[in-house]
Amino acid sequence: MGRRRSSRRGGRGYRARRVNSREPVQRFLIVCEGERTEPNYFGSFRVPKLVIHVRGYGLDPTALVKMAERERKTGVYDQVWCVFDRDHCQAGVFNAAITRAKNKGIQVAYSNEAFELWYLLHFHYYDTAVSRNRYAAKLSGLLGHPYRKNSETIFEELLPRQPDAIRNAERLLAQYSRPNPAANNPSTPVHKLVEQLNRFAR
Repeated sequence: MGRRRSSRRGGRGYRARRVNSREPVQRFLIVCEGERTEPNYFGSFRVPKLVIHVRGYGLDPTALVKMAERERKTGVYDQVWCVFDRDHCQAGVFNAAITRAKNKGIQVAYSNEAFELWYLLHFHYYDTAVSRNRYAAKLSGLLGHPYRKNSETIFEELLPRQPDAIRNAERLLAQYSRPNPAANNPSTPVHKLVEQLNRFAR
């Protein structure tokens, strides 16, 4: 047998290797604060349909973690993730939700301040706070057309730049010597969920 090629950056932008027949496909439960923005994005990954069960509830971080705990009992999942923003959530409540999730075996892809930070990192490295009110204007300029918050095409538009976003997000988190999600603005570990999903990309 010859050597398998590694799936390095290519035209599709996937950084991780493609799944092979020896690796069991995992099932993901992704519970999102946003009812459309985040579900539209994660639901667009090119993975087998049975891999992702993504839901958007419009709940605050604490309630969302509790919802993930309940949803986990309704199926068999290998990875359970909560996706939520810092937004206007009080610092103590935000950090407590993250701690509760981790204690319950739930992983968190938070964004401080908003999920659109992940989109911005596809274009540039940002290490200074950007008001959530400015995200749409910045993204419109970078995309070359008006940014729509609940876009169903944003995943495909950003896919070629995804490896850059992962590197920028990693670099951003690394600058905080004492991680404090509520205070670390900007910051996001969304790339960790993205990398896990890319393991099963077709």
